[in-house]
Amino acid sequence: MIIPAIDLMDGGCVRLLKGDFAQRTNYDADPVDTAKGFAIAGAEILHVVDLDGAKNQQAEQSGLVIDIAKSVDMKVQTGGGLRTIEQVKHLLDGGVERVVIGSLAVKNPALVKTWMGELGADKFVLAIDVFTDLDGTPRPATHGWTETSDLSLWQVIDSFKGADLKTILVTDIARDGVLQGSNVALYTEIMVKYPGLDLITSGGVGSLDDVRQLKALNPAGIIIGKALYENKFTLEQAIKC
Repeated sequence: MIIPAIDLMDGGCVRLLKGDFAQRTNYDADPVDTAKGFAIAGAEILHVVDLDGAKNQQAEQSGLVIDIAKSVDMKVQTGGGLRTIEQVKHLLDGGVERVVIGSLAVKNPALVKTWMGELGADKFVLAIDVFTDLDGTPRPATHGWTETSDLSLWQVIDSFKGADLKTILVTDIARDGVLQGSNVALYTEIMVKYPGLDLITSGGVGSLDDVRQLKALNPAGIIIGKALYENKFTLEQAIKC
């Protein structure tokens, strides 16, 4: 399934290069209108990121995210700066289908597992943004991609065993916003290691060939952002290819 992305900063649509807030591209596109366009094009799920929240470690665009969710007839998943269960409930009550938890899942998995137990594991996506270190081990980045954990990707996923985790979203930060292809090898390894989890891929898609390579893996979802904003191809083409 193709999942278009909207990254929010200061109320507008942006994209970052390799997760770097200093390398930010602003797009002259209204977030609500953009979401409506994605729905018309055939998207069933929309991925919305509160980058202000991710950077400042507190959800800041929840009102706009809820406006987006209420404006379109498709499921919306969102994350960025979520630190309390009250913030999560506010989004879910506002029409968001599920929330995306990143840094907190790395730093405090016990708390996130408590939320999952209270609200239902199907309401959460575990998002792990990774850098690959010199020995080839993928390691999560936290706090808006400004810090790298000592844990491996595998340790973070394993820490959620027994929590009925259903969906993970993995972004290779080195490829995010570069438009030069996704880390197919990493996603293949994840699917081999964790066949019971639904994997959503993110980062690097720059052509329809990239989309086809990911579709061949049959993940639960393929997030596409910058390529759509840069008109490398249309959402309709990505869905049909």
